[in-house]
Amino acid sequence: MAQGAKNCFNVHNNVTDKNLATSKEQGILTYHLIMPSKISNHHFTTALKNPDIRFFIGSVGFFTLGSRALAVVIGFQVYKITHSAMCLGWLGLVEAIPALSLVMLGGYVADHFSRRKILLITRASSCICAIALAFLSMQSHANSLIGLYSVIFLAGIARGFADPANTAFEAQVVPKNITVNAASWISSFWVGCSIIGPAVIGFAFDAWGAYGSYLLIAGFFILSWISTLAIGPKPQVMPQHKEPFLKSISSGWKFVLNHQPLWGAMTLDLIAVLFGGVIALLPIYASDILHVGAKGLGLLNAATSVGALSTMLYATKHPPIAKAGRNLLLTVAGFGISILIFGFSKNFLLSLAALALSGVFDGISMVIRRSMVRLLSPDDMRGRISAVSWIFICSSNELGAFESGMVAAWIGTIPCVAAGGIVTLGVVGLTACIAPQLRQLRFDPHTMERIQ
Repeated sequence: MAQGAKNCFNVHNNVTDKNLATSKEQGILTYHLIMPSKISNHHFTTALKNPDIRFFIGSVGFFTLGSRALAVVIGFQVYKITHSAMCLGWLGLVEAIPALSLVMLGGYVADHFSRRKILLITRASSCICAIALAFLSMQSHANSLIGLYSVIFLAGIARGFADPANTAFEAQVVPKNITVNAASWISSFWVGCSIIGPAVIGFAFDAWGAYGSYLLIAGFFILSWISTLAIGPKPQVMPQHKEPFLKSISSGWKFVLNHQPLWGAMTLDLIAVLFGGVIALLPIYASDILHVGAKGLGLLNAATSVGALSTMLYATKHPPIAKAGRNLLLTVAGFGISILIFGFSKNFLLSLAALALSGVFDGISMVIRRSMVRLLSPDDMRGRISAVSWIFICSSNELGAFESGMVAAWIGTIPCVAAGGIVTLGVVGLTACIAPQLRQLRFDPHTMERIQ
């Protein structure tokens, strides 16, 4: 069969086998029902018309509201008790250590057990943790600190299982032919809730204190649990062969390392965020370089997210997947350039524009990477491959903030940010040279099949 005809029949269940059989009996091939020209006319809200996708977005959105708000409240509360920056640093590690340590086990569990049930259990665990924090907040400061750390450690354990299961479950909920449209909407709601959560909880904290804030956060987690429950059970492909436990876990790494587009994209994002991220240094820019104070700091923090959100919404109508590899390299290069501009800028408006632009490029990159992991992963290995992806993401975020602070203290803030932008551009060029399969990666935007 010609390649064009093959693409027609690869469409994700747009025509049933019965309909095809009837057409053959009549001697008519109904190409007009499944031609790509018809498939490509998706409205930008196509994914939102699917009830299960709406519930999945609700699950992700409410959980993001709760988790981002939780990070703000626990950080403020710990600093209020200790007045120690070191204690804030330990707070981040207390959650990151179990999350990173268990994420590979979480990927294994996600491939061998119901991902929907895993999410229901971990969402419920997060709710219990929030309620526990509320009750701890009623105790004296001296006695509650160790308890706060302990609960956050338990929340990190839940996160180690939830992250890979959530990414893998998305592939069961979203039909393949609308992967990019759905990924754009899911990412958009994630970014939007990342902005709203911290803003809302600030007012709640002023009004109700830590106790009331944690109860509100528990409410967000309950809504996330209900949204997950509303998604009906989905067929899940289980591994055909039972492998030894450690071998099964390592197979996720082996698959990623044997597929150049995957390890290339993950490494590219890791280096870009690790060296090019500037979020941890924004207080220094707001106070000592741009002289805009706390209000300016809030705007600087929001600029990146606003830029990312705008481009993700644009991607719902114009998916950047046809030349995915080339587009990914260009967007990461654009991210590096925007960071360079921000690093040297001493004008507040220019700095805002540079950060917004970095968010635009990061948003496109996020949509492409999320779609790549979905489209290039076998059904029975999605959990383990998602776990590897989460290790790259979490490592870049957690270690990136640490790296920024250490290097800025060593060589200065502006040279640190400039060096990060230069390193990002260098890694883009190096990746383009050593990973030609990533550079040439393309997908048919109609069928979401990889074009060789």
